[in-house]
Amino acid sequence: MIDPLLNNKVALVTGANHGIGAAIAKALAKHGVKVFLTYLRFSNSDKWHESEYVKNQGQTADKVINEIREAGGEAIALEADLTDTSVFAKLFNEAERAFGHVEILINNAAYCSPDTFESQESFEEKTGATSNTITIEEYEKHFAVNTRATAFLMTEFACRHVARKANWGRIINISTDWAECFPTEISYGASKAAAEAYSRAAAVELGKYGITVNIIGPGPIQTGWMSKEVETSAAQSSPLRRVGLPEDIADVVIFLASEQGRWVTGQRLFVGGGNRIV
Repeated sequence: MIDPLLNNKVALVTGANHGIGAAIAKALAKHGVKVFLTYLRFSNSDKWHESEYVKNQGQTADKVINEIREAGGEAIALEADLTDTSVFAKLFNEAERAFGHVEILINNAAYCSPDTFESQESFEEKTGATSNTITIEEYEKHFAVNTRATAFLMTEFACRHVARKANWGRIINISTDWAECFPTEISYGASKAAAEAYSRAAAVELGKYGITVNIIGPGPIQTGWMSKEVETSAAQSSPLRRVGLPEDIADVVIFLASEQGRWVTGQRLFVGGGNRIV
């Protein structure tokens, strides 16, 4: 096995009480990274229909923390609402208090609620699916979590990194492989596309400080939101004939954070089993 040389590094992972974020936190801890993870519990029965995904969103990070510790790793968690701009510095302060300076930042937390330019009635009549007409409130929620929080957590990371004259850092932002155009989830896609633009600019500006910045665009990942019918359909259309698992994303995070990924920056990697090929 290749050693990614991550032992005793410190990582901040957002949105890590379940799904992709939890898998990332556990994968990092497995390689000796001390993990400070954040999450926010909420439940929305209208979102993705009643599913395991909705249930998982309402849980604490206790299960993830316990699994990491039982495997010999180090991790703590803090519940934080990323729409509150006062929490950005607090997260880094708490991580530093627990483990030391944050060297790896994983922006994984996301807000997603399906929306469209069409009227709700027209959309449902045409597709049989549910997606609300875009509203100011939903627009602001998407951009607050998916764009603003990503931008300002990167800023906080960079300022502290430069202030202590560090020369090694990793920022990895989790997006979607539909960021440029996401019909039926227009605000989610647009907010992720904006975060990607921030990420590319950060890669250019922060490279001289030894920080790499990369983006992962996941394809269909089963985190509990897919019904059996949706999962079967997605698997059949995939070149690898299956849907993704959270661990598939976590493995790529390890590579981008690793010493072996040192010459990769400013890139978006589509990680979806060939769901999108460019």
